[in-house]
Amino acid sequence: MARIITVIVLCGYTSVPLLDVLRDDPPPGLLLVGLGSASALFFLHLLHSSPRARRWPLPWKTLTLTVQSVLTFLPTLWLGIPWAGMGGLLGAALLLMLPSPSSWFLFALVAAVNDGCAFALRLPAVTKLSTPLTTLLTGLVLYGLIRLTDLVHEVQSARTALARMAVAHERMRFSRDVHDLLGYSLSAITLKCELIHRLVVTRPARAQEEVTAVLGLSRQALADARLVARSYREMSLAEEAESAATVLAAAGIRVTLDISCGRLHPDVDTALATVLREGVTNILRHSKAQCCTITAVRKDDTAWLTLVNDGVTGRDRPAGPGGSGLSNLGTRLGAIGGRVTSGVRRDGRFHLEAHTPVRPGATRPEHG
Repeated sequence: MARIITVIVLCGYTSVPLLDVLRDDPPPGLLLVGLGSASALFFLHLLHSSPRARRWPLPWKTLTLTVQSVLTFLPTLWLGIPWAGMGGLLGAALLLMLPSPSSWFLFALVAAVNDGCAFALRLPAVTKLSTPLTTLLTGLVLYGLIRLTDLVHEVQSARTALARMAVAHERMRFSRDVHDLLGYSLSAITLKCELIHRLVVTRPARAQEEVTAVLGLSRQALADARLVARSYREMSLAEEAESAATVLAAAGIRVTLDISCGRLHPDVDTALATVLREGVTNILRHSKAQCCTITAVRKDDTAWLTLVNDGVTGRDRPAGPGGSGLSNLGTRLGAIGGRVTSGVRRDGRFHLEAHTPVRPGATRPEHG
């Protein structure tokens, strides 16, 4: 729409000088020259108004602007056609194609030359005064319209880019939430189903208890899936720690639990609970741990969560294919000024450690 308006205004500014020529009832040859020059100037200015033409090298710009200058002033000086509006088209083209301040100097020079042509043609005093004003106003209006058209195009492009970024961000959020929330529940359900399979013949009462636990986990997974579809839900580190201890114990892993960080901000609580879920999921999936220690403490203005297990076979064990879990955790904690690290310690135990300010967005703590 902005480009259509610009073309309509350009047609109007091109038609006005032709009407001035027709008002004097010129001979057919003069009328034909005026019509041809006006048409050529219209298409030249339309060319100069395109963003692609403004990226031309300087020699090409100079050539097209020179042609437009000749078609602007030659009919005036040679045939006596007074069309100050065409000078405005040339001024707008100079402002668009050339860098400032040289373009503004040439724009003022065009207005002065047009006024000189009015004096050379001995036009009325009113025309001598209106010629430079018409040139300046026409040039500024056309320049402003074309620049506004460019801005409209840039805004549309920016809106499209922002929409794509929003879609990509939502996809990443959904992927992280599915991985972090459902991965733990599904791993726990798989573990308990394997346990039920072993107990159903020898210890049916215990198997029935585990079936009840699996039903609870499946209901929680269903609730998590519904919440992921809406937004990320708040989680409690203390509740997740109790649930993790139960699941690890069912897997035959001795758990030492120490959650003494006190009450935390909901965002911090949720982030650390997510780290705990991911850590426990990795223990269940990728390790042969016999014991696991989970601690959460508060030191000054920083909350620390540490998971240590003996499930690795050695410090030099080759790494397998990388997953997205730790990357997701780094993104979550980075959003609130925290950090997550992991690796094998000197004693051969694997540790996962996360620390974050107790107030989200505070200065990121140094890794101790």
